[in-house]
Amino acid sequence: MWKLIERLEATSDAEALDSVTLPFELRMRGRLKAISNGGREIGIFLDRGPVLRDGALLRAETGEIVAVRAADEPVVTASVPSGLALARLCYHLGNRHVQLAIGQDDEGGWVRFPPDHVLEALAARLGATLERHKAPFDPEPGAYAEGLGHGHGHDHGHHHDPADGHGQVYDLQPHLAHRHGHNHEH
Repeated sequence: MWKLIERLEATSDAEALDSVTLPFELRMRGRLKAISNGGREIGIFLDRGPVLRDGALLRAETGEIVAVRAADEPVVTASVPSGLALARLCYHLGNRHVQLAIGQDDEGGWVRFPPDHVLEALAARLGATLERHKAPFDPEPGAYAEGLGHGHGHDHGHHHDPADGHGQVYDLQPHLAHRHGHNHEH
């Protein structure tokens, strides 16, 4: 198993030997096991905090480089004209404290989020055209994120490897995962 312990700088010219495709929920974790796209067992042992972004490079303790890919997953893309309509949509959705990916194309602006009927109704009321589909979800890191998603470093902590054999990916330290629920009034 390759033990991936170091985030490489975004400007690194290192070349990946393999890649691993993960949904956003797993790219938020610093400890997990997975099977690479090349079929190799890997363990990710990173510092907590920065989310693994699509294209991130990780170095194994033995030197191999693995690229991170964002998996296609169920999302809703809300499209509006760029400018004030996009700003208003981002403001109201962001005020719900949800992760949002924001972008624009030839048609205007868009905001992408995980399926949620309350958010979808809000976006529709704000004039957005909604599309439910599968696509990579790589939300904005937030203004207070370390390096705006470009953190680096590695750790040398003591880790346990709870191999359970019941799946390809699982959290190696679930008690460290930050989880909280949100109450949405309907």
